[in-house]
Amino acid sequence: DEALVETVEMYYREQGMWRDDAADILYSSTLELDLSTVEPSLAGPKRPQDRIALSSMKRQWEHDIVQTFGKPTSESVTTTYDDHTFDLEHGDVVIAAITSCTNTSNPAVMVGAGLVARKARERGLTRKPWVKTSLAPGSKVVTEYLDAAGLTEDLEACGFYLVGYGCTTCIGNSGPLPEPISAAINTHDLVATSVLSGNLNFEGRISQDVKANYLASPPLVVAYSIAGTVDIDLTTEPIGQDPAGNDVFLADLWPSQSEIDDIVSSTVTRDQFSTEYASVFEGSEEWRAIETTGEALYDWNPTSTYVQEPPFFDGLTREVKPIMPIHNARVLAKLGDSITTDHISPAGAIAHNSPAADYLTGHGVEPAMFNSYGSRRGNDRVMTRGTFANIRVKNHLAPGTEGGYTTDFTSGEVETIFDAGMNYRAAGIPTIVLGGKDYGMGSSRDWAAKGTLLLGARAVIVESFERIHRSNLIGMGVLPLTFKEGENADTLGLDGREVFSILVDDAVEPRSDIEVKVARPDGSESSFWTTCRLDTPVEVDYYRNGGILHTVLRRMAE
Repeated sequence: DEALVETVEMYYREQGMWRDDAADILYSSTLELDLSTVEPSLAGPKRPQDRIALSSMKRQWEHDIVQTFGKPTSESVTTTYDDHTFDLEHGDVVIAAITSCTNTSNPAVMVGAGLVARKARERGLTRKPWVKTSLAPGSKVVTEYLDAAGLTEDLEACGFYLVGYGCTTCIGNSGPLPEPISAAINTHDLVATSVLSGNLNFEGRISQDVKANYLASPPLVVAYSIAGTVDIDLTTEPIGQDPAGNDVFLADLWPSQSEIDDIVSSTVTRDQFSTEYASVFEGSEEWRAIETTGEALYDWNPTSTYVQEPPFFDGLTREVKPIMPIHNARVLAKLGDSITTDHISPAGAIAHNSPAADYLTGHGVEPAMFNSYGSRRGNDRVMTRGTFANIRVKNHLAPGTEGGYTTDFTSGEVETIFDAGMNYRAAGIPTIVLGGKDYGMGSSRDWAAKGTLLLGARAVIVESFERIHRSNLIGMGVLPLTFKEGENADTLGLDGREVFSILVDDAVEPRSDIEVKVARPDGSESSFWTTCRLDTPVEVDYYRNGGILHTVLRRMAE
C-alpha cells in the first residue's frame, strides 16, 4: 500500500524518528539477555507481575493454598455434572480461556495452542469435565487461519469453541459456571482456579467463583484444561493417560518451532487482514441499524439504565474558588496493599446482592439482564454503586466482611460503602480513603477515580500510588497524599475511626508537605505530615479547578 508507506514516512520524518539504515546507532543503554534462562512461565494467583516458572507451579501452589488462602493442601467434594461424577478439589481449573487480550494477535501461539489440542486429540485426551473452556480471539483473522490449518476441529474437540470476538473472560465476562460446580465451590469454600491467556488477573476480576487466577500462553491454557488442576508439575508429571493407560506428558503434546512455522507460513496471509479490515469503519448490520437523531447534542433518556447524564458539572461556576482545608473528614475505607483499580471499580459481573443490583432491579431490569459494570459505564448511578464493590475487597473498618462494606460512623452500623458514602454526603461530612502500597495499580480505569469522587471522598492517603490512578484522582478533583517514608496508617496508630482535618490551602505547591490533624475517639489529638502528590503546577491548577473536566470547560467558556 503505497499510500500507507508514504504516510508512515511523512509521520516519522516529522517526528524526527526517520533514520538511515546504514548509520551506526548509538544507544544510551543496552540490555543483554541470556536466552538459556528463558523458560515457560505463568503469573498469579492475584497479580500479573507475580511470575511463576512452569517447573515451580506445583510447589508455588502448595505454598499459596496454605499461606495466601489459609486452606489445607487437600480438600475435596464429590460433584456431579453433565453425566460425570468427580471430586472437585482446591486448585482445580474451572475456567480455561483463550482470550482476546494480547496473545491472540500472535499467530505462533494460537497455532501452538491448536497443535497441542491436535496432539491431545490424537492421544485420546480432552478437557476435564469440570473445566469451562472458551475461545475468544480479538480478530476474525484468527479463526480464518485456524480453519485453514484444520486446527479449529482440534480445539473444539478439547472444548475450545468460538464464543465471540473481543473482551470476554479476561474482563470478567466468562458467564456463570455450571450450577453444580458453582454450588460446590461456594458451599465448601473451595479455592478454584482459572488459567487464561489474558493480561490481568486481579482479585474478583475473572469470576466471582474463582479466587486464584493464572495468566498463561494459549498452548498452556489448553494443557491445563486437560490436566484439570494447577496442583501438578507439567514438566515432570503426566498430563493424563491415553486409552491404553499409557502416561502422556506435556512434552509429548508440545509442538516444535518448525511445526508452528510451517502452518503459520502456509495459512496466515496478508489478504486475510486486508479483507477483514477493509470495511471495519462501516460497522455491522446491527450497528448501522441503530436509530440516531442526527443532532449535535445527545438527547438524554431519563429511563435508560445504560446512559445517564453524569453530575460532574453540577453547580459549576465560571469563578475558580480557592483551595480550602478539608475539615472533620471520616474514613470511608481503610485498605491494605496492592489495591487495584479492579478492587475500586470492578468491570465484570454485577453481584446479585450488591447496591448496583438493587438499583437495576428497582428500574425493572431482571438479574439475567444485569450485564456487567463495564457495559454500564455510561450510567453513573450504577458505577457509583459499584465503587469498592469488588467481591474481594477487604475493608479494615468492617472486619469479617468481604465485598464493599464499611462502618458508617453516622450510625455506628456496618453498611455498604455506597450507602455509607451517601449518608455522609447527606450529612455534609467529607470522607477520605486510607491505603497502603501500590494503591490504584492495574488497568487505567477512569471510573476508579470518578466513583471515588461521587462517593464523597475528598482525599486518598496511602503509602504509594500507581502513576496513572494518581493522575486520574487529580483529574476528578480528589487530593492524593502519601505518608512520609517509613510511615503508614498502622505505624501512626490509625484504625480508621478517627476524624481527620487536612490542612491544604490555596498556597499549595507541587509535592509540598501537608499536615493532617487527627482527633481520636478517646478525645486525644495528634497530627502527621504527608506529601502532596500534586506533582506539577499543571496538576495544582487541575485540583484548584476541581478536576480536569472543570478546567477544560472553564477554558472553553473564556
